[in-house]
Amino acid sequence: MRIAIIVEGKTEKVFKPFLNQFLKTRLAGRMPKLDFVPQDGRIPTGDKLYRVVTNLLNDRRSPADAVIGLTDIYTGFQPHEFQDANDAKHKMKQWVGDVAKFYPHAALYDFEAWLLPYWSKIQKLAGSNRTPPGNNPEEVNHNNPPACRLKEIYRVGTCRNSYVKTRDAPRILQGEDLSVAIEACRELKDFVNRIIELSGGEQIY
Repeated sequence: MRIAIIVEGKTEKVFKPFLNQFLKTRLAGRMPKLDFVPQDGRIPTGDKLYRVVTNLLNDRRSPADAVIGLTDIYTGFQPHEFQDANDAKHKMKQWVGDVAKFYPHAALYDFEAWLLPYWSKIQKLAGSNRTPPGNNPEEVNHNNPPACRLKEIYRVGTCRNSYVKTRDAPRILQGEDLSVAIEACRELKDFVNRIIELSGGEQIY
C-alpha cells in the first residue's frame, strides 16, 4: 500500500524515518510505503488542494491508495486560516469534496508540538533549564506556538545555535520513543492511527 502524505514543508519530512521506525513495530508484514509530499510552506487551500489530492490518487506510474493531508493549525499567516484542529479538518474535507480516499489531519498548533514531550532532551540540546510550556503540548497556541517556544529556548540557551527545524527536530527525536509523543498529543495519535487503520493493523488506544 502507498499512502501519500501532503505536508507543509521539509520539517515534517524529517519526521518520516522516526514515524517509519515506530510503525514497523505495529505493522509487521503490513508496512505501507509512506510518501511525504512537501508543499511550499503550507498546505494548499481550495481547488488547489483538490488538484493535488486527485493527482496523487490518479498518478499513472504510482497511484496512491490513500492521501492524508497534514496541516499545522498555526501556519504563520494572518489572519489565521484555522481556528482549531476540527476546523482545519472540516475545511480540508470541504475543499477536496467527495473524494473517499482523502483523510485530513492536523498538528495542533504546529509540528513542533510533537517535540515538546521531549523537553528534557530539548533542554540538554539547547543548554537551558527553562521550564516546559505547560503539561499539554497541544494547548500551546496561536499566541506563542510550539515552534516559537523552541526558538526561544535555543536563543537563551548556551548552545549558541538558533533553532533550525530540519537540523534540530531529528536531533530531538533521535533515540527517543515516539509513543511518548503519541500518548501526549491526541492529534498525533489520530494521525498515526489513521495510517495503522489503512494498513489493516491494530490501532493504539
